[in-house]
Amino acid sequence: MKKYIIAIATVVTIMFTTGCNDFLDKPDLNTVTDNNSFWRNESDFRMYAQEFYEWFFTGYNSYWGTSYTPLLGYTFNDDMVTSGKQENFVSSIPGDMGVQSSPSNLLNQTWYRQYNGERWNFGWVRKANIMLQRCDDYKANLSDAEYKHWTAVARFFRAYAYYNLVVTFGDVPYFDKPVDEKDVATMYKDRDSRGDVMDHVYDDLKYAIDNAKTIDNNSAKQQVNKYIISAIASRIMLFEGTWEKYHNLSAERAKKYLQLCVDASQVVMNSGAYSCTSDFRSLFGSDDLSNNSEVIMFRHYETSLVTHCIGSYSNGEEGQGPAVNLQLIKSFICNDGKTYQNSTLADAKNFDLAEMAKTRDPRFEATFYKFPLKSSQSLIYADKFISRVGASFYDPKKYASRPDIYGSDININDAPVLRYAEVLLNWIEAKEELAESYSGAPVTQGDIDKSINALRDRPLDETAIANGVKKTEHLSLSNLPDDPNRNSDVSPLLWEIRRERRMEFVFENTRLLDIKRWGKIEYMDNNKYPDTMYGTWVDFPNELPNFLDKAHIGLLTVRNADGNDVVYDGTNASAMVGFYKPDKMQPRDQFDYGKAYVMAVGASQIQDYQDHGSTLTQTEAWK
Repeated sequence: MKKYIIAIATVVTIMFTTGCNDFLDKPDLNTVTDNNSFWRNESDFRMYAQEFYEWFFTGYNSYWGTSYTPLLGYTFNDDMVTSGKQENFVSSIPGDMGVQSSPSNLLNQTWYRQYNGERWNFGWVRKANIMLQRCDDYKANLSDAEYKHWTAVARFFRAYAYYNLVVTFGDVPYFDKPVDEKDVATMYKDRDSRGDVMDHVYDDLKYAIDNAKTIDNNSAKQQVNKYIISAIASRIMLFEGTWEKYHNLSAERAKKYLQLCVDASQVVMNSGAYSCTSDFRSLFGSDDLSNNSEVIMFRHYETSLVTHCIGSYSNGEEGQGPAVNLQLIKSFICNDGKTYQNSTLADAKNFDLAEMAKTRDPRFEATFYKFPLKSSQSLIYADKFISRVGASFYDPKKYASRPDIYGSDININDAPVLRYAEVLLNWIEAKEELAESYSGAPVTQGDIDKSINALRDRPLDETAIANGVKKTEHLSLSNLPDDPNRNSDVSPLLWEIRRERRMEFVFENTRLLDIKRWGKIEYMDNNKYPDTMYGTWVDFPNELPNFLDKAHIGLLTVRNADGNDVVYDGTNASAMVGFYKPDKMQPRDQFDYGKAYVMAVGASQIQDYQDHGSTLTQTEAWK
C-alpha cells in the first residue's frame, strides 16, 4: 500500500454482533464474517486496521469535510477573531453528547470543536479491543514479530481513542476488552478517574513503541509504525504531563508522562530518518510529500480517489472566518531574535503586513498574505495550506484564469499528518518542564540547537526570498528575549518554547489544547486580552478604499496609533488608519473556566445509564 488514500466507502470494515449496544458500538458499514476465513494472516489484520486511519489521521479530511482539519476546523482559540459576537463556550449541559449512526456523518458530527476532542463515543475503543482480542485468538496465524506488531497497533489506537475522550471529558469509563451485550453492569460502569485512564494509555503507548515495526508493508509514512506511534506518544504524553502539573494533580504522573514524551521523541530523533530541510510552505501545499524529510506521516490525495477543500479556502477569494487576530501576529518574534518591542530592526514596530513579512520570523510570510484581503474577517488572510502557485490567483482579475484544482472541493495537495517539528518542540518543552519542576537535567544550548534552532534553519523558498524574508537568529540560552508580555508564572525559556509552538502551528491542532494544558484558558477572555478583538493594521484610504462607502458608516472601526477606536462617519476617511476591528465585533460572554476545560456528559447519556439501573457521574465542574 504505497499511499494512504482512504475514503470510508472503500474500506472493508469488520464489525461484530456480540457486545454491540448504544455508545459502545460503531455504525455498521460493510461487513464480513468474523471467523477463521478472515483472520488468516497479517494482511487481514492490516485490512481491519485501515478504518482507523481516516478518523485518527484526518489530514485535510475529505471533500467538504472540516472536522479535525487545519484552517477550517481548529478555529476556536485565542488566535482567532470573527465579525459579530465571538463564539461562546458551552454554558449548559447538552441534551446529547453521543454520535450519529450514519456513516455519512462520521467525519463531520462526531467531534466537539470547542474541546478538540471526541464526543461520548466508545466505538473506536471497542474496535481496538476487538483487534487486540483477535490477535490472541489467531496468534497461530502470525509470526512472533507480526503478533507483537499488530498487538502494538491495536493498543496504540486504543490509547489514541482514550486520549481523545479524556481531552473532552476528563474521567471516562475504561474498557480493556470488548464488552458482551449481556454484561450490563460492565457496559454501564461509571467513569474511571482521568489518572487511571491515562496510566492505561501510558502502558499502551510504552508497549506499542517497544513492539511495533519500524516500517510496515514497505510504507514508512503511510502505515502505523514505531516512529508514527512515538510521534503521537510524544504529543499525548506532553499534553497529559503538563495537564497534571498545571492543574495541580499528581506530580508523580506529571513526571512519568513527561519523561515518556522525551523518550518517545528521542525514538524519532535518533532514527536519523527525519530532518528540517524543507522550506515551510512546501510542507502544506505540495502534491506529494513522500520524499519530504520533515514529514513523518501524510495523507495523499488524488483527483480520481479522494480530494479536499482546505486549499480552496486559502486561495484569496474564499472567505476566512474566524481569522487570525492581532494578539497572534504580535507574538511573532522578529528575525533578529527579539520581540518587536525590543528589536533593533528599523521597522520592527511597523505592523503593515508587507513590512512584517520582512521583519518577522519566516513563518509569518509563509502563513499569511503580505497585504490585507477583504475575504478575511480580520483582513489577515492565511495562504499556508495552498501552493505558492495556487496563492498567486488571489487577485480578482485572475479568478477567471485560476485552474479548477484550486477551487471547490477538488484540492489534491497532500496533508502533513505528523511533522518532525512537533516532535522537536514536544521534546524541548518536556525537557524544560522536567528540568524546572522534577529534577531533570538542565536544557542545554545543544538541546535548543537540535530543536528550535533547527526549525529556524529551514531553507527559504524563492517567493519568500523575493518578499524580503530573512531567517531568524538562533535562540540563545545566554540571551533570551525580554518579552514585556511574558506571564510572571512562566520562565523566560518556557515562554520562548511556547512562542515557537504558536508560530509553528497556526491553524493546526495545538493551540486550544496548549492553553488548556497550561491552565491558561483565560487567554480566551476578550476583555482581559483586548488584542484578541482586532485584526491587522490597515491604511484604508490607500489599501482598501472600497470600505469607505455608505454601507460601512458607523461600522468600520480601527484602533489608531494612540490606542483609541475611531469609527467611520463618512467624513473622516483620512483617519481610518489603524488596527481593524471586525464589523459588529462583540466579546464573548464571560465564561466559567472549569467548564471550559472539560465538557459535560449529555443528559441523554445520564438518562441511558439510569434506564439500565446504573449511574453515570456528571463532570465535576458541571455538577
